[in-house]
Formats: sequence, structure tokens, C-alpha cells
Amino acid sequence: MTQSTHIQRDGDRDRPLLLDLFCCAGGAAVGYERAGFAVEGVDIIDRSARYPYPFRQGDALTVLAELTETGEIRRYAAAHASPPCQAGCALTVGTNRSQGWGGDHVDLIAPTRALLDASGLPYVIEQPDGKADVRKDISLCGEMFGLGVLRHRNFELGGWTTAKPKHVRHRGYVRGWRHGVYRDGPYVAAYGSGGGKATVAEMQQAMGITWTDVREELTEAIPPTFTEWLGSALLARLGSLAVAA
Repeated sequence: MTQSTHIQRDGDRDRPLLLDLFCCAGGAAVGYERAGFAVEGVDIIDRSARYPYPFRQGDALTVLAELTETGEIRRYAAAHASPPCQAGCALTVGTNRSQGWGGDHVDLIAPTRALLDASGLPYVIEQPDGKADVRKDISLCGEMFGLGVLRHRNFELGGWTTAKPKHVRHRGYVRGWRHGVYRDGPYVAAYGSGGGKATVAEMQQAMGITWTDVREELTEAIPPTFTEWLGSALLARLGSLAVAA
């Protein structure tokens, strides 16, 4: 494993540290940092050129197991995980069923959950719509935050809880072609390419992500406003637990 040489931000030593597993380019990380966490990321692909915080390259589950075994996991106050979601998700299987896509992807949700439970940390696991075994402790949508993308995501909460927000009514369609019909609308499709789907610049603007212009990273990213909301709720919960102790 290699570790990046990113400089620690001012004030990070006074912030609780969050472990960002399967971090990709940092959509989730930026939201948690805005909420008040310091963040360290782990991904099997080298993201150090664009990930905006300290980064370690390695298999996320292997790193998590090693941190737990050595006791280094106690450096962290919480963890977030966005394991690859293609196995059984709605976009992979539902919209591509005729091509047979989505059936051969490895589902990492269960082993991620098991290792996070063993770590003892409170955690968040991102899960997409469409999976049969998805945990919908919290479901977020871009319209809740006035974004130009819907980007429905479910989040499993481990070791903590918070109130569910209300899913507000959508203002219209997602722009693009679907089943041979083109519709305009206030949201862009931040996945795939062609068929009226978003350009890189449109995805950046719609999700509030400016530090990467790599299409594949943008199509996988969580809008930072999602995890800013989650991170604020998690910090409040950590504070109440500390007071109770």
C-alpha cells in the first residue's frame, strides 16, 4: 500500500477523523469535511491526484481488517463506505436487462458490513436503489437539496440512528431519452453517455463537484450535500453519546 503526501488542513487535529472506504474521487468526503470531520480515504485505484484529502491506496476491506486487527482503527471516530454497487442495482440490471448486464458483479455490501461491525465504529454504507436486500435507514434525493440531479441513494446506518427526512416531490423529468421518448426536465442524467445524458460540465454543476472532470468518477459520485447532511447528523449523535458517557 502507498500513502499520499497530502498536507493536513488547518484545524484537522481538532476534528473527529472519518475513514472513507471505497472513496473514489471524494464526493462523500467533501460533504463530511463540510460537516466538521477530518477525512482519510482508501481506494484500490490511485485517486491521489484528485482526492482532496489524505489518501491510502489499497483494497478497502483489507485495509479495514488490518486497521481493526492492529488497533489503529481507534484513531477514527466513524467510517463511511461506498462499496461497488453494480450487483443488482436498478441502473445496472433494470435499464440493461436485455443485454444481461449486472448479473456477474460481486456484491461487497455484506462483507463490508461485517468488517465495520467488527471495527466498533459507527458507520454509513451507501446503497443504490433496486437491490433486494438494501437497507433504507436513510434515503436522500437531490431534490431535497435543490440539486440539478436526482441521484437517489439509500444509506445504512450502523451503531447510530437519526430521523428520516421527507422525500419531497420531484419537479419534473430527468432530461433525456427513455424507451424511445425524449423528455426535457430540470434534472440531468449523471450516468452513462449519449441519449441526452449530462456532459461532464453539467454533472459537475448539478452535483456540486468541481475537483474532478473524469466522467467515470462523476457518474459514481455522491453529491457532497448528501454526506454533509449525514455528517452533521452523525456528529450530533457522537456528541450526545459522549455526553451520555
